[in-house]
Amino acid sequence: GARAGGVRGDAPARRARAARRPATSSDEVKTVEDDVSVESTVAPPVEGATNGAQVDLGSAPAGAGAGLDLLATALLISPFFFWGTSMVAMKGTLEHTTPFFVAASRLLPAGALVVAYALANGIDMPRGAKAWRAIALFSLVDAAAFQGFLAKGLTLTSAGLGSVIIDSQPLTVAVLASLLFGEELGAVGIVGLLIGVAGLLLLEVPDEALRDALSGGGPAALLPSAGAASDVGSAGLLESGEFFMLLAAQSMAVGTVMVRWVGKFADPVMATGWHMVLGSLPLLYLAIAGEGYDAAVAAMEPSDWASLAYTSIFGGAVGYGVFFYNANRGNLTKLSSLTFLTPMFAAGFGYLVLDETLSQTQLLGAAVTLGAVFLVNAGGEDGEDVE
Repeated sequence: GARAGGVRGDAPARRARAARRPATSSDEVKTVEDDVSVESTVAPPVEGATNGAQVDLGSAPAGAGAGLDLLATALLISPFFFWGTSMVAMKGTLEHTTPFFVAASRLLPAGALVVAYALANGIDMPRGAKAWRAIALFSLVDAAAFQGFLAKGLTLTSAGLGSVIIDSQPLTVAVLASLLFGEELGAVGIVGLLIGVAGLLLLEVPDEALRDALSGGGPAALLPSAGAASDVGSAGLLESGEFFMLLAAQSMAVGTVMVRWVGKFADPVMATGWHMVLGSLPLLYLAIAGEGYDAAVAAMEPSDWASLAYTSIFGGAVGYGVFFYNANRGNLTKLSSLTFLTPMFAAGFGYLVLDETLSQTQLLGAAVTLGAVFLVNAGGEDGEDVE
């Protein structure tokens, strides 16, 4: 602002001096340069851009600013699109293999791709014991624990209720981000988070279970069937799928908040890659030693390997790379609230690709979820934004 003011204030004096002497071609060029330097403006960094660079919109063609905004928005929501479509891609694969093998296969190739990308772009490897300790802890919480609890939970609970529990983790992120980074949503944002959970229930829980819950059955109607519930009661909490899904959600929430701390010791993109590589190792051990290699791959078909490749490349490398890059820079609560979009993309992709049907309740849930995301991102203060 001060620099621009100085340029504008000196402009009349320069024009007066130029008027007292004959103009030359070099003077004309200088005047043009002065006018351009006075009138052009530089836009602030585009939120969500993957290179963190500033973009000069003052000299850009008409419509370029809108195009850049659209690109930034697409990059921002791309992880949730890839995670949602990956769930659809993996739907049939789990019938032919084991959960821990799927989890390890999602992380290991994805992490290797992210590390290779970082190295190809001149990003340094993590250096020092502090950096590797931070990445190791990050990998234990966000990769191994999250994917392990998720794989275990999926075998013990319904997909609908399990997805609601997983995708409700923005509530935990909001609390942690407020305590650790001073992020504040305000009343509107908090209401938006709660509405988002309601939208997930409408979108993912079967209509019959919702009707039973509203007609007097209460939250207990959302739990598994009587037979499954009796199994849980006899075996204890450690055999409850909902318990493992809750642990998975909390692991993901803590990992989302941890990335800022990890980013103090290593580049966030490089750390994301290594945390997936390291986190896959205990899962790979459980898949081979516990579940058995033959059980993991014997029944696999070409389409299953293609689904694994999509899930690893797009649901893993691209999705997690972009998500944790943004988590290191922007408002964690608002970014995490976009997780509510994941089941919407899953439902939409299932409708288009697998000919799955969408009920009126699910369509209402999608509309409620979109409204919740708007409320969270429009209501409240940003808190600490990382540029």
